[in-house]
Amino acid sequence: MTSQDRLGVLRQSKLAAELTTQQTELTSIEKQLTEIDTTNREVQPLMQQMVDTLTQFVALDVPFLLEERTARVQGLKDMMARADVTISEKYRRILEAYMIELEYGRTLSAYQGHIMTGSEQRTVEFVQLGRVSLMYRTIDGSEAGYWDATKKAWVADSGYRQAVETAIRVANHTGGAELLTVPVPAPQEVRS
Repeated sequence: MTSQDRLGVLRQSKLAAELTTQQTELTSIEKQLTEIDTTNREVQPLMQQMVDTLTQFVALDVPFLLEERTARVQGLKDMMARADVTISEKYRRILEAYMIELEYGRTLSAYQGHIMTGSEQRTVEFVQLGRVSLMYRTIDGSEAGYWDATKKAWVADSGYRQAVETAIRVANHTGGAELLTVPVPAPQEVRS
């Protein structure tokens, strides 16, 4: 056998090995694509359940920043119906919304908003202390109160006027950190 023949056999052997490797790679890619389709079909209901759970959580939670939080959940619902948003982007945005909700439990913030007392809507300044307490005062400072989670209603209580003032100063960083006296619901018995 000549050196050129040996070179031809060697090339053929090398090509056969490359072809076998490519066939194995092609089979692996086809399997991965099938697994991706299966994963997408299984993840979609999980993500929808996460959005539904978040919707229910916001509806039942202390009503702070309610417009912002409700809009965020509605944005997730709208996004879930869109085919042009990838599964990974949907999942990322859902997790981001969960992280924002988690962070609310550790914050002290003050902001203006509206409350309904009877048939009257009033502009007030809210102070939100995590998920522990949500208080308000009227803009003119004549009334203060808090959200009663048990009653699911606003309770006017002038005894908290000074506490609300102090909390607003601390939240707005116009006063030093102080011990805050806030209305906290009594512990409830959990039944399973």
